[in-house]
Amino acid sequence: MIARTLLLATALITASSAAAVAQTQETFANRNAIAAPVLRANVQVSGDLVRIGDVIDNAGSAAQIAIYRAPDLGTTGSLPVAQVLNTLRAHQVIGVDTRDLKEISVTRLARTLEGKDIELQIARALERRNGLGDAANLSLTFDRDPGDVKLDAGFTGAMQAAIVRYDNRNGRFDVTFEIGNENGAAAAKLRFTGTAIETVEAAVLARNVERNEILKSSDVMVERRPKTETGADAAARDRAVGMQARRQLRAGQAIRTADLVKPDLVQRDQNVTLIYDAPGIYLTMRGKALDNGTEGDVVNVMNLQSKRTLSGTVTGRGQVSITPVAPRPPQTSDATSSLGTTQAAPVAVATVSSPVAPKAEECKCQSSVSTASFSRAPCCRWPPWPAVVPRSTVCRRSAKSRS
Repeated sequence: MIARTLLLATALITASSAAAVAQTQETFANRNAIAAPVLRANVQVSGDLVRIGDVIDNAGSAAQIAIYRAPDLGTTGSLPVAQVLNTLRAHQVIGVDTRDLKEISVTRLARTLEGKDIELQIARALERRNGLGDAANLSLTFDRDPGDVKLDAGFTGAMQAAIVRYDNRNGRFDVTFEIGNENGAAAAKLRFTGTAIETVEAAVLARNVERNEILKSSDVMVERRPKTETGADAAARDRAVGMQARRQLRAGQAIRTADLVKPDLVQRDQNVTLIYDAPGIYLTMRGKALDNGTEGDVVNVMNLQSKRTLSGTVTGRGQVSITPVAPRPPQTSDATSSLGTTQAAPVAVATVSSPVAPKAEECKCQSSVSTASFSRAPCCRWPPWPAVVPRSTVCRRSAKSRS
């Protein structure tokens, strides 16, 4: 009798449990009138928690219940299906269609800010601040390498510089950015500190260069150097190649414009070609340079044939051009009379015949009656005498000719 009673009680309990399970399933089915819950193979979350509604479809009112912590930002983790089902049963979620899955993957979405983008935003925030130049010319050094910064996917706002500090005495900067959240959460704040210096492209020597040595293309390379190192006269590479070093320079040194001069095309004691170029005449001769000179310089050279020293202009390598000297115009000298007085010789030619004409034998000048003038002779004046010649202007060959 007692045994039959126990069996009956056990049957009642079993029936009661079965009824409870059926009622739970019915309740859950009522909650999800559309379809039964189905397990997802791949789960993506944007926060730091994984909820029931993230791992199954048709979770109903249980969708917002948190069951796991999400993986790190931008990473993916996996969960065994058996473990997930046990967790769901603990929250009265049963009858889940697993679709024969063995595990599910959970990925945490994130927004990635690359290090080069962060550096660019900081440079733009510091641009032209306290004496700095353009952002493209700024070189940043961080106290701690920011690398790639990851944020929750909800932070979709632009990087806004909230605080910008820069001290030009030591080059220190302190910049704080704010990034808004599309879900209404508080803005994320990112702070970066370090040093900023302005740089310029400079020509840098690849080897040691001696004084007066000409730079070749292989001797010069381009690097970005601090502006304080090169100053305002940093030499460009294309302007440095082919120039001559004004002084000794060392390898790795940034070249300045003041360090270079035009190369000497003529050097002291060098044999050069002297060029004399005049209308209708072109002469070349050998010479010896007495000075150093670049193109356009005036140097002294010695004509090796005449041993005379000339001045010429350097026109090319080993070439000096001698400028022809224009002849001086003739000058009219004053005649001295026999009485000791000086008179200017008349230059106009008279048209009347001369009442007193000098004798041809006195100065051996040939006269022309038609032109009333005398041809040029060693003792005759030039321009030709007039027909009427003053006594003081008569050429005298001897004491007998004085009259």
